[in-house]
Amino acid sequence: MIAAVIPTRPEQFSRGWLEERLGAPAGSLRGFTARTIGTGQMCDSFRLALDWANHDGPATIVAKCPSANADSRQIARTVHTYMREVSWYRDLAGEIPVSCPRCFHAEIAEDEVEFALLLEDMEPAAQGDQLAGATIAEIESAIAEAAKLQAPLWNNPRLGGYAWLAAQGNREIVRALMPKLYMGFEARYRDRLAPEIHEMGRAFVERLDGFLDYEPPTRTVVHGDFRIDNLLFHPETGAVTVIDWQTVGIGTGASDIAYLIGTSIADPARRAAEEARLLRDYAARLEAQGVETDGEQLWFDYRRGAFSGFVMAIFASMNVQRTPRGDEMFAVMAERPAWQILHLDSLSLL
Repeated sequence: MIAAVIPTRPEQFSRGWLEERLGAPAGSLRGFTARTIGTGQMCDSFRLALDWANHDGPATIVAKCPSANADSRQIARTVHTYMREVSWYRDLAGEIPVSCPRCFHAEIAEDEVEFALLLEDMEPAAQGDQLAGATIAEIESAIAEAAKLQAPLWNNPRLGGYAWLAAQGNREIVRALMPKLYMGFEARYRDRLAPEIHEMGRAFVERLDGFLDYEPPTRTVVHGDFRIDNLLFHPETGAVTVIDWQTVGIGTGASDIAYLIGTSIADPARRAAEEARLLRDYAARLEAQGVETDGEQLWFDYRRGAFSGFVMAIFASMNVQRTPRGDEMFAVMAERPAWQILHLDSLSLL
């Protein structure tokens, strides 16, 4: 039997295919149009406007598809980003109360490259701006969603039951590639980032094993790229929706919080003044959902978690298609957590 071909661009979507995936009667979709949205560099996203005849279907949906860029597709296959996002919507999104778009259809081929993901359109909610940074109120709202994500499976044996979630292959990929990637990153941003940051980066690469081999006493589901660019904010209610689940995995909950605060608060002094209070707020939200927390352990994991944004900036910037906005975004994503690392003396923990 020949496997069905997955349509991976809007021009490949047929009206019948969309009707079936959206649970609509045959012949009810008169037509649709598509336009590119978002700034993601790992995959391509489109907003589809749907013209229905005698059917109360969604007026618009979002389609996520493989990147048109071959390098981005290759790194997505290597670190399983498409598989993780499709699997999140298939296996866990329905039971974990974090706010994320409703999924109409999730399908991926065995090659982990060809996929189609049809999601609820969250408009008028707007994406946060990584370059501008987040307000403290936005950070607080995001922390509330992080606690909703992490509390249900905190130290739960079920975490090991999902092969796509528990896979540890990415750790060895980072170990193998990071030294060379950092050399390229430092050369690209030599004049953009402060000498102290480059010095810290070299020291981090020397201690990379100490970062990668840590086995935390508590583990849970983590988003893995929990920053302002991956959050949508409703203009009237302020409600937060978490998007881009391509890095979801198992880790320390405080690492998501360190990543959020470190990459998303633009002013280092403001970040330093607020982060301990924000971490206490996070702990209180976990406890309200039945999780027993240890303040000292959370602070330890938070300090170590400051490296997560720095690592993501290096790895992603050197592996996806370059754009002017992307270059500056990755510079900011490295710069902010780098100051956080230096302020918290996180290197001493490796």
